[in-house]
Amino acid sequence: MEQPFDLTLIWAGIIGFGIMMYVLMDGFDLGQGILFPFAPNEHTRDVMMNSVAPVWDGNETWLVLGGAGLLAAFPLVYSVFLPALYIGVFLLLAGLIFRGVAFEFRFKAKTSRYLWNWAFAGGSTVAAFAQGAVVGAYIQGFKTENLVYVGGALDWLTPFTVITGAGLVAGYALLGSTWLIMKSEGEVQDWAYKLTPRLLLGVLAVFAIVSVYTPFVDPFVKSRWFDSVSLIWLLPALAMYCAFIIFRSVKKRDEGLPFVATMGLFVFSYLALLASKWPYIVPPNYTIYDAASAPESQLFLLLGFLFVIPIVLAYTAWTYWVFRGKVKATGYH
Repeated sequence: MEQPFDLTLIWAGIIGFGIMMYVLMDGFDLGQGILFPFAPNEHTRDVMMNSVAPVWDGNETWLVLGGAGLLAAFPLVYSVFLPALYIGVFLLLAGLIFRGVAFEFRFKAKTSRYLWNWAFAGGSTVAAFAQGAVVGAYIQGFKTENLVYVGGALDWLTPFTVITGAGLVAGYALLGSTWLIMKSEGEVQDWAYKLTPRLLLGVLAVFAIVSVYTPFVDPFVKSRWFDSVSLIWLLPALAMYCAFIIFRSVKKRDEGLPFVATMGLFVFSYLALLASKWPYIVPPNYTIYDAASAPESQLFLLLGFLFVIPIVLAYTAWTYWVFRGKVKATGYH
């Protein structure tokens, strides 16, 4: 029986939304860890951890939700991505584990606190780098034959993926610093204001390198960008406008706008990536329709997700509302 709507397209939208929510939500608390070694003192580190302590584990719900949906709706992605990215995925999970353990133990540690500081910083940085490298590997594409990955275990690790990994580390650090501007005050906020323009320059530098490099990595992206007049160029332009807003709002010492504009920078960059590769989900050979599961499976799981996603959105919004306001080393006020 023919479906009255395109289930594969709906699922692509759900997975894309889940990934974007994870990047935005977990990005700023990973950013706290990336900035940890550069914090001026232990008081600043206490404020940084307290600012994300009530929400960090809930933020990772989106990673679980996106991963489960991807396995159910696009099983080919798992059968190709996991063999291709075993080491990258292991680094990602190891980083998240170290970051999570450090969260719990640092609050209680005294003489060993410096060890948990490094665990928190190292885990956050490794997790962010691994995520960025996975994005770079997706842009490069995968060697496949008959729906099976035939490349090597380290094919994902190239100069291009190192650049994208470093770029996401810088991007998460920028999210972290603008979050800290919004949530802190006094000397901690002053430090975040001072740091943010430098991080933004670093992000823009990587953005420029990746934009120049990508057409040489993937001919499909090159043709999508340059063979005809395309609205894709509007998305990078909007990302650059968000960067301008960040600079201006930090100069004016706005508190909430830098974080909102940084999220806009991520959203438009993410949409530009999707538009550049669409409809390929396992590049360079397989589209979302090639990778999709049976329509019956998609419909059954869609009913469950349509129930779960509003609940996740509701309790996420409630958590952020409850813990709104400024944070000190001893908690919220």
